[in-house]
Amino acid sequence: MLVALSGGVDSAVAAAILVEAGYGVTGITFQLWAEEGSGGAPCSLSPLGAERAARIAEILAVPHEVIDLRREFAASVIDYFTAEYSRGRTPNPCVICNRKIKFGALLREAVRRSIPRIATGHYVQVEYCPEKERYLLKKGLDRAKDQSYMLYNLTQEQLARCLFPLGCLTKKEVYDRAAVLGPAAVEQKESQEICFIPDGDYRSFLKQHGTAAVPGPIVDRSGRVLGRHSGIPFYTVGQRRGLGVSAPQPLYVLEIRPADNSIVVGERSELYRSTAVLEAINLIAWPALEREERVTVKVRYGAPAVPACLLPLPQERTARLVFDRPQPAVAPGQAAVFYRGEILLGGGLITAVHDLGQMGNNS
Repeated sequence: MLVALSGGVDSAVAAAILVEAGYGVTGITFQLWAEEGSGGAPCSLSPLGAERAARIAEILAVPHEVIDLRREFAASVIDYFTAEYSRGRTPNPCVICNRKIKFGALLREAVRRSIPRIATGHYVQVEYCPEKERYLLKKGLDRAKDQSYMLYNLTQEQLARCLFPLGCLTKKEVYDRAAVLGPAAVEQKESQEICFIPDGDYRSFLKQHGTAAVPGPIVDRSGRVLGRHSGIPFYTVGQRRGLGVSAPQPLYVLEIRPADNSIVVGERSELYRSTAVLEAINLIAWPALEREERVTVKVRYGAPAVPACLLPLPQERTARLVFDRPQPAVAPGQAAVFYRGEILLGGGLITAVHDLGQMGNNS
């Protein structure tokens, strides 16, 4: 059994549970990101994280290895992250990283070593459904910690080999188990949403990585120029602060238009959208989307799930979401992940949003 061991509480307890269950465990730590001259950055491996992972493996008396994936991570995740902002989209790099890097690399190592199973410390559950002949991904028991949204992009091949020991535990239970392992397992803070930007300043990160930014107009929905922006990569749909535009009411970014290098702003009531077009859909519960389906959907990791209709479009791996009620700040580039109860059905990347009145024949 290969277990992703980051040095944090969750992966430590996941590994401990598997050892207690009698599995032969090898801890694998991925080095994903390190800024030159920084002495290491806090992604899946920082110097402190690596040390903790090694100490946890020693406590559990299991082998531990470090695998350097920095080049692969930069090509698949960092390049994607900067390119999406340049296109006026708001990306979620964790979704890409989980499928292509973390689970992809872990499974690749398992296959190379002829090891049948892999495991991580994610708060999700997986089970095989004989009627559907498919592996299903389900929300974690602790709904406050559920991470299924981030894993919607996993394949059937990956899910068939995955174990998630924390899926049926609460965070409190995990901390209680970690305390038995000692300080090495419990002294790390919760991980950040974007692990390679520890201070949360993605704009500085984009500048440091050479993202081109050309100033342009800030306009209202009628096209009236209200001000100037500093470059479309530095704005996201729903943003209110830092616009540099004075108005009687607070203004929000409604739309980012790379074609003419403009930012459209308006009042909060104008943020709401009725539909979204999805591309690059990954289906878990179904082999294909063949008809309209009633679902609940999350359009951001921290957003509540809301009811909607999911309709297939003619192009492969595309669909349209029609929300029961218009939703605010639905941002192209984010993932829309759809559920039925606790079962994650699938998800896709939001590429366009519309009011019902805006939809054309090809929307």
